[in-house]
Amino acid sequence: MAGCCNPRGCDEFFDRRFARRLANRYRRRGLDRTARRLVAFLEERGIEGATVLEVGGGVGEIQLELLKRGAMRTVNLELSPGYDEEARRLLQEAGFEGRSERRLTDIAAQPEEVGPADVVVLNRVVCCYPDYERLLGAVADHARRLVVFSYPPRNLVSRAIVSAQNLFFRLRGREFRVFTHPPAAMLAVVEQRGFRRAFAHHALVWQTAGLERAG
Repeated sequence: MAGCCNPRGCDEFFDRRFARRLANRYRRRGLDRTARRLVAFLEERGIEGATVLEVGGGVGEIQLELLKRGAMRTVNLELSPGYDEEARRLLQEAGFEGRSERRLTDIAAQPEEVGPADVVVLNRVVCCYPDYERLLGAVADHARRLVVFSYPPRNLVSRAIVSAQNLFFRLRGREFRVFTHPPAAMLAVVEQRGFRRAFAHHALVWQTAGLERAG
């Protein structure tokens, strides 16, 4: 575990109990539908021998599936240490202990502390970060080949849900907040750094986008 960051309530919200539920669900059911789409996109583009950087990977289930499909090594960046124990158990069960590193680092605030990777993944992460431009800009700068991420749609329903959630967090005295950033603007941040859209899926709750470096 290296680096330091302002967790903005993530360490309280994403705790060991939350991580245990995620790990057990993965053991029972495997990846959820959104994560499967991200992995499928990367597998189609070629993951054999690739290095993977996942921002906010939780217990690391996407990384495990990419390692099973031939990725060489993964690095996970978190704002909360609550996932680490369950993530280590999953790695041990799969036999990948020596091929995955976990760090407590905010790539948007400390980009110089993170090395580049062939592939960068963000699953349900942008909605937890207030400054999407800074986050996605750092992500694109660290990706040699591919960026893939999921995000909620931005419409009246999603904005109402997010407002209600944030009101609940505020009333409970929690610092953690969620966001519905504009999808077109998020994609533009990555495209302006030399990527082009290669995949998109629009679902009711979670949308996904895959981008590859042009040229």
